[in-house]
Amino acid sequence: MSPVVVSGMRPTGRLHLGHYHGVLKNWLRLQNSAECYFFVADWHALTTHYETPGGIAEASWDLLTEWLAVGIDPERATLFLQSWVPQHAELALLLGMLTPLSWLERVPTFKDQQEKLRERDLATYGFLGYPLLMTADILLYGAEEVPVGADQVAHLEISRELARRFNFLYGREADAPARVADAEKRMGKAWTRAYRDLVQRYRTAGDVQAVEEAQALLAEACSLSADDRALLLRELQGRGREILVEPRALLTEAARMPGLDGQKMSKSYGNTIALREDPDSVRQKLRTMPTDPARVRRQDPGDPDKCPVFALHQVYSDAQRREWVVAGCRSAGIGCLECKSPLIDSVLEELAPIRERAEFWAARPAELRDLAKQGAARARRRAEGTLDRVRAAMGLVLGDDHPR
Repeated sequence: MSPVVVSGMRPTGRLHLGHYHGVLKNWLRLQNSAECYFFVADWHALTTHYETPGGIAEASWDLLTEWLAVGIDPERATLFLQSWVPQHAELALLLGMLTPLSWLERVPTFKDQQEKLRERDLATYGFLGYPLLMTADILLYGAEEVPVGADQVAHLEISRELARRFNFLYGREADAPARVADAEKRMGKAWTRAYRDLVQRYRTAGDVQAVEEAQALLAEACSLSADDRALLLRELQGRGREILVEPRALLTEAARMPGLDGQKMSKSYGNTIALREDPDSVRQKLRTMPTDPARVRRQDPGDPDKCPVFALHQVYSDAQRREWVVAGCRSAGIGCLECKSPLIDSVLEELAPIRERAEFWAARPAELRDLAKQGAARARRRAEGTLDRVRAAMGLVLGDDHPR
């Protein structure tokens, strides 16, 4: 069976080449080898834009349009709006019942985003609790893999920990507490106190070092059998029968798309080229890109490593073209506009079919809406199976009267 992969994007405006090279090209590869669920994270957009939600709906349709325009295929991947699958909210609520507050407060982006977005009031439950919604997005579909960059692996860890904690609380063997108590007695009081301190460190603070210390502690406890050690380690880590799948990070190639100023392409830097940008605007942006400041005059030699234009050549040009740029720049054999000319052609060539397909879908809002409905229906069917297991494990009333 193909692995299940889940990923989403917040609808915060039109996509640019950074999104295409950094995320969407990976999605295009994954849709051919995995069971993919790609969703518009409109509820997530509200966690930071709840005061100004006016543009979220339009941006959501723009996002779907541009996914289709780059080649995401609704026959090979399930595309939907997060808010059209209410099971996301239900699972996030249920996970909230068992999530320690300290776990949410230590999520890497919590304080970082509050610092970066000081102009917004982010002292809300929605912002604090967004990792629960993110976790629900992933666990609902039994995702085995979540495509992330190396800098995002830590963000996935809370989803792994919550799946583990849920499975421990609701998938634990009935006799596990008694067996743990017997094993602790065999360890003795001092060793048991040390072990319980490690359990507390791991469960409340997510201190992974506590797991390694527990392994060493249990290995030295001569009174324990191998089965006792395995039981106590599972107890510390909170592992039980698998009800929710613990997702793995699918590390994707970090395609750093340079912007017009040489920094990473980002709307916050104002250095982007949009996927649907007018060709004349693209030409103007690329023609007026800054170059090596040492090249004041045409005859001045330059250094490609200090030129943002060369950074784009490394994305769009083959080895022969890059050699031509380096040699011509260092010797002043070519001018900056001459260097930019083939780059302009390459970018326009890449964008032309994307813009054409985007215009096709933008002119068919009813068909786009139907695709979103079909995707949401498929997503709900998959999500409901997970929630049936979750409700049963948590002792909630099931049966024919449940309003599915």
